[in-house]
Amino acid sequence: MLKKILSNTIVRLILAVLIGLLVGLVVNEPVLKAVMIVKQITGQIIFFLVPLIILGFVAPSIARLKSNASKVLLFAFSIAYLSSVGAATFGAVVGYELIPHLHIQTASEGLKDIPPLLFNLEIPPVMSVMSALVLAVMLGLATAWVKSGEMERLLEVFQSMVLKLVERVLMPVLPLFIAANFCVLSYEGAITKQLPIFLSVLLIVIVCHYLWLTLLYVVASIYSRKNSWGVLRYYGPAYLTALGTMSSAATLGTALTCAKKSKILREEVIDVTVPLFANIHLCGSILTEVFFVLTVSQLLYGSMPDFTTMFVFIILLGFFAIGAPGVPGGTVLASLGLIIAILGFDEAGTALLLTIFALQDSFGTACNVTGDGALTLITDTFDRGQTEKASTAL
Repeated sequence: MLKKILSNTIVRLILAVLIGLLVGLVVNEPVLKAVMIVKQITGQIIFFLVPLIILGFVAPSIARLKSNASKVLLFAFSIAYLSSVGAATFGAVVGYELIPHLHIQTASEGLKDIPPLLFNLEIPPVMSVMSALVLAVMLGLATAWVKSGEMERLLEVFQSMVLKLVERVLMPVLPLFIAANFCVLSYEGAITKQLPIFLSVLLIVIVCHYLWLTLLYVVASIYSRKNSWGVLRYYGPAYLTALGTMSSAATLGTALTCAKKSKILREEVIDVTVPLFANIHLCGSILTEVFFVLTVSQLLYGSMPDFTTMFVFIILLGFFAIGAPGVPGGTVLASLGLIIAILGFDEAGTALLLTIFALQDSFGTACNVTGDGALTLITDTFDRGQTEKASTAL
């Protein structure tokens, strides 16, 4: 059912991006204030729904995994962490090789000031993203362990309710949120003024994203013995949504829609892994942060941290960034303590890092979301193998 929602999603998202960029170039301050209200309200609605989506899809799906639930979750966590740390290490290696040859001059001044909101409508989520994820995992595991048919049916009813909220609330407001985001960026000048300054760095990072995604989908094909193009081909709308929202969590509804169009993925696995990986798989964001950390260090301090220091930073970053999805730029914000304590960044370094990371955050998020499809295929294959082993044992 979910795969039928807004079959023209990709067209709507492209139009939202283009309209937002064009309006931002010509809009005046009073109109921009109205756009900011739309952005704030739609954003509040989307982020209110995110914990419900996680709870509604993850808990019943884990319950349906029965005896395989614990093994599948442990496997999913393991491959997500390995992918994130592997991508970060790849970014560090590329950075050490290329950054000394780059010549970048900072010029982050000259952006227009964004006017204050006319009013601020707060719609706090019923719980945080991480609380929803942990609660969903615990409920699903407990239901599977006690074999409660009543609880499983209750969770399935809740999932149907959440599906309707995705269909009738989240998907209609999502293009508005994306258009408003790009309108503000265009008005501020972040796209036209700041992006060219770091264009060379940004292009390198994006190429690294695509190389890592290629590796993930090749590994998925080898492990599953299936053509992973049967998953990747449907991820266009999710990639574009992530570009607009800059949030894996806010892209969750579209990502579920895309994954469920694939004929080689099972729905019961998708409902677990896509929301799960949206919160723990950050390959694109971590790769980018590591590359930008090296860039800023070279730019401001005249040298890059040694590889041993960076390796410690990368290992810890994989854990610290788990709570970042849902907040644009959240990966850097979640790891500021590591950046200051391990790498020795001062206020100027952290400020510049936050600035250039924000310029590409949408691309890192899009890499995260698209990579989730490859890990879902790997996890689906693992679950099939565990089920076959259990059947043979019986």
